[in-house]
Amino acid sequence: MAPVDMEARAHAGHPEELRLWLRMLTCTQLIERDLRSHLREQFETTLPRFDLMAQLERKPEGLRMSELSRRMMVTGGNVTGVTDQLEKEGLVERVTDEDDRRAFRVQLTAKGRQEFHAMAQAHEEWVVAALGGLAPEEIRTLHQLLGKVKRHYLELETT
Repeated sequence: MAPVDMEARAHAGHPEELRLWLRMLTCTQLIERDLRSHLREQFETTLPRFDLMAQLERKPEGLRMSELSRRMMVTGGNVTGVTDQLEKEGLVERVTDEDDRRAFRVQLTAKGRQEFHAMAQAHEEWVVAALGGLAPEEIRTLHQLLGKVKRHYLELETT
């Protein structure tokens, strides 16, 4: 089903919470579709590649594959495939883990950092444009409300 159609699943008789969830899902999918398109057109890359590089940018010392998989919420096989591609292009490298010499960490190369910074700057501009229909106060309010939803959900997970 196309992202725009997600809200069509609910009608006025459904709980407001369900309708809100479908609205959030639709908005997320629309923005993500736009980001994927921009990344492909301007950088000839994919969102999973961008996401993996973003994780590595946050951890200059590198991350183990299992940690990358956990942070990206994808299978180890997905991370391995993306890492292999990025390594062939000289954007990441595998280095021996100092804590466990049998394991390795993946880290950005200098070329990878440079390419990621260009993508990250463009990505930020695209997200700002995507949310440009909201006033600054509306953005703050929405951010606070979604934070409340997140906290509530995390509390439910621990009970």
